[in-house]
Amino acid sequence: MDSIKLKAMAKINLGLDVVGRRPNGYHDVRMIMQSIYLYDNLTLTKVNNNRITIKTNLPYLPTNENNLVYKAAKLLFDEFHIEGGLAINLDKHIPVAAGLAGGSSDAAATLIGVNKLYRLGLTKKELMERGVTLGADIPFCIMRGTALSEGIGEVLTPIPPLPNCHIIIAKPDLSVSTKYVYEHLKLDHTTYHPDIDGIIDSLKERNLSDVASKIGNTLEEVTVPSYPVINKIKQFLINEGALNSLMSGSGPTVYGIFDNKETARRAEQKLKQAGLAKDIVLTTCFKLRKYK
Repeated sequence: MDSIKLKAMAKINLGLDVVGRRPNGYHDVRMIMQSIYLYDNLTLTKVNNNRITIKTNLPYLPTNENNLVYKAAKLLFDEFHIEGGLAINLDKHIPVAAGLAGGSSDAAATLIGVNKLYRLGLTKKELMERGVTLGADIPFCIMRGTALSEGIGEVLTPIPPLPNCHIIIAKPDLSVSTKYVYEHLKLDHTTYHPDIDGIIDSLKERNLSDVASKIGNTLEEVTVPSYPVINKIKQFLINEGALNSLMSGSGPTVYGIFDNKETARRAEQKLKQAGLAKDIVLTTCFKLRKYK
């Protein structure tokens, strides 16, 4: 095998709680991560030179060692002393800097691809252990499906998937610094903490309405006041029939959960007409055949 094609899935957070801050500056979290059918396409091809090269459809993305895809490939090339080079074509569809783990998912796909392409024999767990050294979301992006994420994001427990539904993804025309959001998050007695265990119970019961009623994100306390358009999109989606709406990750992307496809389609069209978001996608959740 000289070439391999992969899909790098985006994620949303059904719940994101920040429970503490470590002395090194990292935060302890409890998050519920859900893969969705919004993905980048990667093609990895063996080449005869000794270089790792990246081509992408977005001219503003770095294609050197500053790209997580490059770092992921080089990590395995260096560890296993892989000879030759690798040409990577990255076709981006996940909005950049959006709270959807696009870069982390691209890096995860690269680790999986290099492992298969060069028959390194690493297990999924071993790939996840390497991935976390590059980014806290990468282990989940390797695992995919639905999971409770703890620690700094690297401790993963598979849980039942989001019941069948339709999801609108809406990213306004702005970027949010994850570092800024976490640095400005105040953890005290007034901090909002979503009911993570309650969401898990509702997922186990396969009750979409209950899940939607409990979704929550601690980081909204920082991001929403700084960028009011986020709350405008949330309220727009709810007014158009969403069971609920939430910011994903540190933002600025907002998603809405719908139990009816036609309602979701109408909301998608009206949201496009309203001009509140630059990137708008109607999709569904991605489920593993087995979550245990």
